[in-house]
Amino acid sequence: MRTRQIGAVLVSAAALAGSLTACGGGGPTTALQKAQDDKKLTIGVKYDQPGMGLKKPDGTVEGFDVDVAKYIAKELGVPESGITWKEARSANRETFLQQGQVDMIVATYSITAARKPKVTFAGPFYIAHQDTLIRADDSSITSLDTLAGKRICQVTGSNSWKNIAEGTNKMNKKIDVELVPAGGYDECITKLKGNAIDAVTTDDMILAGYAKREGSALKVAGAPFTDEKYGVGLKKGDKDTCEAVNKAITKMYQDGTLKSLFDKHFSGTGLNFTATAAPAAEGCA
Repeated sequence: MRTRQIGAVLVSAAALAGSLTACGGGGPTTALQKAQDDKKLTIGVKYDQPGMGLKKPDGTVEGFDVDVAKYIAKELGVPESGITWKEARSANRETFLQQGQVDMIVATYSITAARKPKVTFAGPFYIAHQDTLIRADDSSITSLDTLAGKRICQVTGSNSWKNIAEGTNKMNKKIDVELVPAGGYDECITKLKGNAIDAVTTDDMILAGYAKREGSALKVAGAPFTDEKYGVGLKKGDKDTCEAVNKAITKMYQDGTLKSLFDKHFSGTGLNFTATAAPAAEGCA
């Protein structure tokens, strides 16, 4: 009888161990481990931002962020064929990382104090500046001050409008503007061209991509008023992957890849590449 009882205990223990393994106990614990073990990564990028992250009719994605993500993935051991792309909108980036729907996000993702408690950021890999996109025939907007009273696009999940309306800009100026809600930047562009708003405000690289796409219809005002530290978003606490990504970013500057990617996507837009080295890392907190 005692032998049978011991045997039953051992069988139960084995079953429990098996169930833990089936629940993911033996799977990769970090994005870096997944990259090294499986040679695969799911990466969140924008699908609606020309020049940065844009999904083409054939289903492929292109842009500066996309190329940066490909370089980083390769440095972690993942070929382009091992990348699964997923659309990351401004409103769902933190949720995607928290729920494990993506392994990393490279999607015009500015490193901010408000986001750091929820996300571990590698980088920054580039420092952009907030500016304003206006209609080509509009000569009334030439600076932050001249946005007073203007209709500004307010994109769900983006903090860009706060830098104007709440004064979180380099000049610490709070500008009285009318905020017009929109679900994404393409909607903003439609509203701007249709005279439903006066300006779209966000990072200059994003605006330059739209200006290039729209030809002579729109222009960037050329009056920057913030520094935007573009980072690589990782699940909170994934320090090993963060440190590996930071090494990849440093190498991307040293071998000239970052400048080549910048020139590829923004030559002719008026944006100038001024970086001489990788920006100082924020730290993998």
